[in-house]
Amino acid sequence: MADKITPRAVDYSQWYIDIVLNAKLADYSPVKGSMVIRPRGYAIWERIQAEMDRRFKETGHENAYFPLLIPMSFLQKEAEHVEGFKPELAVVTHAGGEELDEPYCIRPTSETIIWAMYKNWIQSWRDLPLLYNQWANVMRWEKRTRLFLRTSEFLWQEGHTAHETKEEAEEEALRMIEVYRSVVEETLCVPVLMGRKSEAEKFAGAVHTLSIEAMMQDKKALQAGTSHFLGQNFAKAFEVQFQNREGKLDWVWATSWGTSTRLVGAVIMTHSDDKGLVLPPSLAADQLVIVPILRNDTKAMVLEYCEKLLGELKAAGIRARLDSDDSQSTGWKFAEWEMRGVPIRLEVGPKDIAAGHVMMARRDTGEKLAVQAAAVVATAKETLAAIQKNLFERAKKFRDDNTHTITDYEGMKAFFGLAAEDSAGTAAAKGGFAEALWCGDPVCEKKLKTETKATIRCMPLDRQTGIDGKCALCGAPAKHRAIFARAY
Repeated sequence: MADKITPRAVDYSQWYIDIVLNAKLADYSPVKGSMVIRPRGYAIWERIQAEMDRRFKETGHENAYFPLLIPMSFLQKEAEHVEGFKPELAVVTHAGGEELDEPYCIRPTSETIIWAMYKNWIQSWRDLPLLYNQWANVMRWEKRTRLFLRTSEFLWQEGHTAHETKEEAEEEALRMIEVYRSVVEETLCVPVLMGRKSEAEKFAGAVHTLSIEAMMQDKKALQAGTSHFLGQNFAKAFEVQFQNREGKLDWVWATSWGTSTRLVGAVIMTHSDDKGLVLPPSLAADQLVIVPILRNDTKAMVLEYCEKLLGELKAAGIRARLDSDDSQSTGWKFAEWEMRGVPIRLEVGPKDIAAGHVMMARRDTGEKLAVQAAAVVATAKETLAAIQKNLFERAKKFRDDNTHTITDYEGMKAFFGLAAEDSAGTAAAKGGFAEALWCGDPVCEKKLKTETKATIRCMPLDRQTGIDGKCALCGAPAKHRAIFARAY
């Protein structure tokens, strides 16, 4: 119910948690930092997973599965990799009532154990490429958690590929970040910027990392997917060589890439409102709900009409549901279905039937209109497509309206600080995406992060030409155009 939702303007963080809990998407687990994904939340993840998996297979990838437990010695073989994950590792030291000869870590990611296996599977250039993906759970012992966005255990997919040449591996990393972009924008209706991470923000053990970055309604960034060019780092650490076409030994080139259940959080924070969840039709388990107006004298007639309408909608491929429960008031049911984020609500009462129409309400805009009975199916299809389009365009406009060009350090600090008091005497928080020139020096990057908590989210791939000017952070000649933001 809407009265259980803290308004966004009052407490955005609590608003988000209220929606997750009241829409019954997830709940807190007895295990600290972990969550239980409830059926409604898992249904969203299943649809994201299905769309990702379809596109992975279209690009030639196969699914496999690797062990949950990884020998600690494996992580220590790639120094930068283990150092990056060391604070988050969960380690198993005892099993079967005995202390283990070697401790195992619960996988934070699977590069090490996968490359230990690739050593056995790759001998010749004819064995390449290996294009494998794994759907799995991982464990990262987070100290500060938030449902879906950051939990100690979470669900994800991780792609791990092995290639004959550097060019093939770099092409793979770029291809997969484009797959992520297309799914997140087209299916989740979340607009993203696609670009390269700075050295400070790249994946531990990667040569470079590509990411897609989205803006949430509180103007913070959320990293929605990453793709890593690993070079030959893991091949050398695990001694994975192959005989190349000239008959000489060479090291294998590698990539890895992943997205997770934090995408469910991205959908919630991008589209929802103070009434509850708002879902793109592509992700909604129920795209349309029929709510009959039930009175004792007309109940049977109204339900019979609604059952017929339900059959027509389902036959047309619309995921529709009939709410025939008469234990709650009609108004309560309206609010409940709004909380659940169902894109379309049909209201059907005896007066509507007599007039030959039903009332259709859109979740995204709240607009209601009378639709002739004969046109319900066609109008529902058109409306679902319109909602899908509107959610993306609305989110993109919000991001674009809150993206600003910053030219100097004082402007950068002001952007991520507090604005001057307005005429009403209220200090308004600034923020969003700051687009600025950057020299590439990690020193000034670190200084900004220390003073403002803003980081370089990415250097957009399509905005790196025609760079002529000074770094907004230190005044040195610029080399990159970067997006700065506070982030989840």
